[in-house]
Amino acid sequence: MTDNTDETTHFGYERVARAAKADKVRGVFDSVAGKYDLMNDLMSGGIHRAWKRYTIDLTGLRPGQKALDVAGGTGDLALRMAKLVGDSGSVVLSDINGAMLEQGRRRLLDAGVFGNVSFVLADAENLPFDDNQFDVVTIAFGLRNVTNKDKALASMYRVLKPGGQLLVLEFSKPVVPGLATAYDWYSFNVLPKLGEWVTNDADSYQYLAESIRMHPDQTTLLEMLDSAGFEKTVYHNLTGGIVALHRGYKL
Repeated sequence: MTDNTDETTHFGYERVARAAKADKVRGVFDSVAGKYDLMNDLMSGGIHRAWKRYTIDLTGLRPGQKALDVAGGTGDLALRMAKLVGDSGSVVLSDINGAMLEQGRRRLLDAGVFGNVSFVLADAENLPFDDNQFDVVTIAFGLRNVTNKDKALASMYRVLKPGGQLLVLEFSKPVVPGLATAYDWYSFNVLPKLGEWVTNDADSYQYLAESIRMHPDQTTLLEMLDSAGFEKTVYHNLTGGIVALHRGYKL
């Protein structure tokens, strides 16, 4: 549930001043940026790659179109979308965190992708783009870190072209019986230890586990998309609901 009228908000299980959350989240990603991709592979056993491929498959992007990846970090989605839109299209990789954005820039340059991609330091709540600019907007594993999710969804709606779609890939609530118990044990016992071993930062991965639990569940997030003006909204549970992909259109 959102709490936009409160002077505080959650940072994991901790309550912090709303104005302070962005800086605290920035600190988390400054700490883990260099090992972010490695940790994603270790934490998910590589399954995150399949989740992202599925997301890209649903974009329906064609040559010449324009896409925006919000909170795009190290560029997983932007790299794939750049290949779909081709030289006649364009992709913007945006992130509020400069260290993550630099990792994304390096990754795409190393892959030989640069002519049709731009990199923009941007807050998801106040995207610095004109109205009706993009055919597709994506945000993968970033929405839960945003302070005002309703404002971010409204910002993404604004920059979409009529007929364009938003795809939100995010951790969610397991729906398979018994999975939640095992997932909780893994999240709070294994993830922080992995974080300590690989990045020398257990606290950031403790925050990760907590932030997932504080994120709206599938139905609540769907209602938030509806409230932001999106239509034909649906979600798809992946890996038993550990992750969900939400879709909505600007019609």
